[in-house]
Amino acid sequence: MSGQLWKGADGVEPGGWSDGLEREASARARRRTAKVGLGVFLGVVSSLFLLFLLAFIVRSQVADWRPLTDPLAPLAQPWMLWVNTGLLLLASASLQWAKMSRSQAWTTLAFLLGGVFALAFLAGQLWVWQWLGARGYPVAGNPANSFFYLLTGLHGLHLAGGLVAWTLVARRMLRQGPSDSLRTGVELCAYYWHYLLGLWLLLFAVLTSTPETYQAIAAFCGLR
Repeated sequence: MSGQLWKGADGVEPGGWSDGLEREASARARRRTAKVGLGVFLGVVSSLFLLFLLAFIVRSQVADWRPLTDPLAPLAQPWMLWVNTGLLLLASASLQWAKMSRSQAWTTLAFLLGGVFALAFLAGQLWVWQWLGARGYPVAGNPANSFFYLLTGLHGLHLAGGLVAWTLVARRMLRQGPSDSLRTGVELCAYYWHYLLGLWLLLFAVLTSTPETYQAIAAFCGLR
């Protein structure tokens, strides 16, 4: 199919030229409202994670902190997290592909791949949790452990929430075919996945940094 995925979004339907303009204006208003709502939500999420990261840096300056990045600790070589990062990167890239594609078949394939890679990322994070627990690093073993589980768990919950929206859009895509509201859903899912990828890269960098880096951040922020 060539370039007709979002035909309804053009507003040029048999009902007349003015009706088409009204539908187009209404669709634009809905898209704008949805994007603003998502932006507000992401602002709240960013504030939440910023507060947790500040608490992380402050707590890391206490003597009982045992970094997971010590030479003999599990995250000294965080290859498992690199694998999961690759999966989330593929998920984000797939949704960007779905957003940009003008072919129904390719859009559907890319959108479904975005969700599958996101599910694989979540499974990989649970695998890391199981691996840490098996190596003697449970959630209550040390404040560093607790923050790792907390931050990765919160990020995973937000991705799981995104998968709920992804499932609703995917069902409509498979059942009803293309529509203007569906196009908006694909765009919002893509934006959300990109945001969660950026957030994960930040968390990954912080969680795998050295105590010296934490000290430098704390000093820069006036936290010590």
